[in-house]
Amino acid sequence: MTRVLEVSDVHKYFGGVRAVQGVSLTVREGQVVGLIGPNGSGKSTLLNLIAGVEKPTKGAITLDGQRIDRWPAHRIVGQGIAKTHQIPKPFLAMTCRENVAVAVMFGNHKQRQSAKAFDEAGRVLALVGLERKADMMSSNLTVQERKRLEFARVLGTGARILLLDEIFAGLSPEELRAAIALFTKLQRETGFGAVVVEHVMRAVLTLSERVVVIEEGMKIAEGTANEVVEDPAVIEAYLGVEAARATP
Repeated sequence: MTRVLEVSDVHKYFGGVRAVQGVSLTVREGQVVGLIGPNGSGKSTLLNLIAGVEKPTKGAITLDGQRIDRWPAHRIVGQGIAKTHQIPKPFLAMTCRENVAVAVMFGNHKQRQSAKAFDEAGRVLALVGLERKADMMSSNLTVQERKRLEFARVLGTGARILLLDEIFAGLSPEELRAAIALFTKLQRETGFGAVVVEHVMRAVLTLSERVVVIEEGMKIAEGTANEVVEDPAVIEAYLGVEAARATP
């Protein structure tokens, strides 16, 4: 069965701050949806709401028609939705293999046998190109390698819908090309769905079947990559009113 995640008219208030205001989106297993917007527009907050890290003030989030917005985060991971951290947060006192094995044991796989979990962790690390670093302490990884490990951990959970928070940020042009190629290869091979929050426009516009744009917590545009980059509201949000007026 193809998993379907739906966010319906979701709001999140922190006191007087309205971080998310009436955002709706849908992502299906096998589909990549880009989520873009200026700094502070509510993108990471929206991912945290979907992942169960935060609870919405209003609105509903469903997976295959079942409400999940009041579930604890671990239950949502167990149902096949997993989120990366914007700044990778591996268990620094563990090896790469151990980090991914934890994800295998407590994710959608529900694989409690440590030997099998370690075998699966090795397979996932090979998928992301970290097989030679499997027994290295994660504290010794480079920034790029930590990002790959973060990606490996969400894959290790067995998630069918990934919530990816700026996994391409901070990479050199060469590293970015390699990361985009890796993501494309794995997405095609495994068929996961994803919501990709990203400031690296090349990445999000290349990878996404559909793009959602939010500003000040509100959705201002949705469509294909070509449609949103030509939308005057999107140009204004990123470049200002004068740039939008100058658009043909």
